[in-house]
Amino acid sequence: MQIYFDQENQVTEDLLETMSKAADLCVQKEGLDEECCGVSVSFVSSEEIHELNREYRGVDRVTDVLSFPQQEDPDEIREMIDMIGACELGDVVICRERAQQQAEEFGHSFERELIYLFVHSILHLLGYDHMQEDEKAVMRAREEEIMDELGIPRRTDHIED
Repeated sequence: MQIYFDQENQVTEDLLETMSKAADLCVQKEGLDEECCGVSVSFVSSEEIHELNREYRGVDRVTDVLSFPQQEDPDEIREMIDMIGACELGDVVICRERAQQQAEEFGHSFERELIYLFVHSILHLLGYDHMQEDEKAVMRAREEEIMDELGIPRRTDHIED
């Protein structure tokens, strides 16, 4: 998958490689060709993500990651790929400060938290949601499957939200 960064120097080469693998796994699990998909990634401050969260979701607080899908579901993504041979999935906006705080709270590395948030966001771009308990269970299972395949399993003594 092609990943477009607004500032390429925001992540190390190793982290970029893991993000690429994670994105590829996410789309492959949906039966999509990763070579045809792209995503835009931005890293923003707490203030910026707070404003975006308020403006686009009506939630007046800082959050860790936001997803802005271009299509509604994998069927629309497939249609776009069939029509033009490519599909921009959407935009991922990550708050580095919040990711660092959560990594400390959860007792794991910043890199692990960042990859988890990225996987979470890519799944949103692919149509996953967690507003209902049944949807949440499906999304969490897919997140864990991908993180396990990346060799970054969830700690068994901590359950993430």
